[in-house]
Amino acid sequence: VRSHWKGIGVTLFVNWAVKPFSMALLAWLFIRQWFAPYLPADQLDSYVAGLILLAAAPCTAMVFVWSRLTNGDPYFTLSQVALNDTIMIFAFAPIVALLLGLSSITVPWDTLLISVGMYIVIPVVIAQLIRAQVLARGGPPALDALLQRIGPWSIGALLATLVLLFAFQGGQILRQPLVIAMLAVPILIQVFFNASLAYWLNRKVGEKHSVACPSALIGASNFFELAVAAAISLFGFDSGAALATVVGVLIEVPVMLLVVRVVNASRGWYERGAAKKSPSPTSAAEGRG
Repeated sequence: VRSHWKGIGVTLFVNWAVKPFSMALLAWLFIRQWFAPYLPADQLDSYVAGLILLAAAPCTAMVFVWSRLTNGDPYFTLSQVALNDTIMIFAFAPIVALLLGLSSITVPWDTLLISVGMYIVIPVVIAQLIRAQVLARGGPPALDALLQRIGPWSIGALLATLVLLFAFQGGQILRQPLVIAMLAVPILIQVFFNASLAYWLNRKVGEKHSVACPSALIGASNFFELAVAAAISLFGFDSGAALATVVGVLIEVPVMLLVVRVVNASRGWYERGAAKKSPSPTSAAEGRG
């Protein structure tokens, strides 16, 4: 974190000071204003809530995949995910409650807090207890062996989650293609806006390309498991909020692969600008002298 505090600062700024609030604005513009005549009137609040829930939960898992595809710094990626997870424990519920309140949508605090506890706190605590026991008994080799054994299970669980989500929401997706397309518009704008902002800010402060890539990608992707779970808990399985969060899942992978392609292709442009912001080795040595 000390080595790349500028990149960490950009990540936290985009994820917590920009992303949830810009999505609330986009949801109000598109869902409540421009698309309102074409959407079910009784689901407008629910759609807005789903989009806000999606934006208030930064990505915690898939960002490792995106970072690897862009040759991102693995230690920076791990650091920013750990910080975002820690902040999310305390900030997710208040930010969602604030933005939904500003949108005239009342939600129970206890349901938000239970969602955070079930999908962030409890898994982290269980994982740390298991990790400590394994290290105490067999050291790092035993932990590495355990991670290799459970690797296929974790991938299988993620795929099963996706299959179940689309299986239960598949009927709504097929029946309402126009609704899906309209919900996708603010999500797409959000992805490209946040990724571009984080990428540009890292370039302006002189961070390395291997830091800018994961910083931009975490700001563009979402912790959709938490968003979907909270939407279902708050509004029900067949609600517009649940559908909106599932739409986020539906478009995230292809859109994020496009963002990966853009940041990889623009590496030369990025490094020319970032180099101007970083002191040369000679000037740094002269400064220390």
